[in-house]
Amino acid sequence: MTTTSFYSPLQSTSNKPDILLWISRIFVGLLFIFSGLIKANDPMGFGYKLQEYFHVFNLTALNDYSAWIAIIICAFEIILGVLLLLGIARNSVAWGLLLLIIFFTFLTFYSAFFNVVTSCGCFGDAIPLTPWQSFIKDLILLVFIGIIFIKRQKITPLFQSSFANNFITLLTVLFAFGAGIYTYVYLPVIDFLPYKVGNHLPSLMKVPEGAAQDEFEHIYTLKNKQSGESKKVTDKEYMSQKIWEDENWEIVGEPQTKLVKKGYQMAIPDLMISDNAGQNVTEEIIENPHFNFLVTSIDVTKFSPADFLALDRINQTIKSLSEDYNLRAILLTSSAAADIDYLNDQLDLVLETFYVDGIPLKSMVRSNPGVMLMQNGVVIQKWSKETFPSKEELIQQYLNK
Repeated sequence: MTTTSFYSPLQSTSNKPDILLWISRIFVGLLFIFSGLIKANDPMGFGYKLQEYFHVFNLTALNDYSAWIAIIICAFEIILGVLLLLGIARNSVAWGLLLLIIFFTFLTFYSAFFNVVTSCGCFGDAIPLTPWQSFIKDLILLVFIGIIFIKRQKITPLFQSSFANNFITLLTVLFAFGAGIYTYVYLPVIDFLPYKVGNHLPSLMKVPEGAAQDEFEHIYTLKNKQSGESKKVTDKEYMSQKIWEDENWEIVGEPQTKLVKKGYQMAIPDLMISDNAGQNVTEEIIENPHFNFLVTSIDVTKFSPADFLALDRINQTIKSLSEDYNLRAILLTSSAAADIDYLNDQLDLVLETFYVDGIPLKSMVRSNPGVMLMQNGVVIQKWSKETFPSKEELIQQYLNK
């Protein structure tokens, strides 16, 4: 009969703890689990980030599978982190970590050096990092993973029982993949985006009075008329040193402008809703005092048969509600007008169609189609195509409150 025994976390094959190895395991393991979970919370958002990389490397054929690739990557991060902490499958885990970090380090360096992807998405929208910050983070991880790889033979499992290790591995795999699939179907558990439930969107589209502005520095190139010497000075140096009073110095060319300090950044700087004639109707729609169903779809041509059925169910439910309640129903899309006309012919949409750029649409609802219920500028609730409730549930939970 196989029994399960528990090893001390600091035990090694020589019965002497390798402190450096354990520090590396704990640091890398926890960071990989955190990184995987935070991205698995929003696999569609991470998928959008992957599409930016696909574009850079001419792999756009993978765009349609980006969300599922994101789920797989997140799951591997979680699995590797858990198995590393528990000391299971040490060789496979060490190799997996090494290959992943080399790949990620290459990507973040490429992004930073060539300035092709402005944020790596390493920690989703929860902790945005610049490309250089991401690259430095990966270099640090590379050092710790290098230690793990070199010392991997010293790693022993916390549990001696192979059954226990296999069972824990199975549970970890199921949880890791299940977490990403769940949030893909039911929307993120924690919404880090500005369109989250409870937010007042109009206030997020304005700069508060007295908010800090961007600060810029102007750099002049000066040339001495007599000696031919040239030098660069900032606008503050130019004025404080009264260089402008010395006739021997002249400004050559146009001054360079550099951002020194960023001021207040609007949470929603890019939302503009237009009608068929191109008129801006953003304020009218966002600040509507009545119940406002905003159905979002980045591209209706990407609809599967199931998506058509989901949109038809959403459309029919809202149409039935509109017979008894004063509400507005809108389709926000970046699709071509001809594609919307075809969709309308097929489904007899009750939704008014308005047009929005794809970037803010991606942030509104992580579903295609998705639905936002708003009133007086406040996001009351959001649903994916799979979770939009019935007429009776909407009346009981929202419209009759």
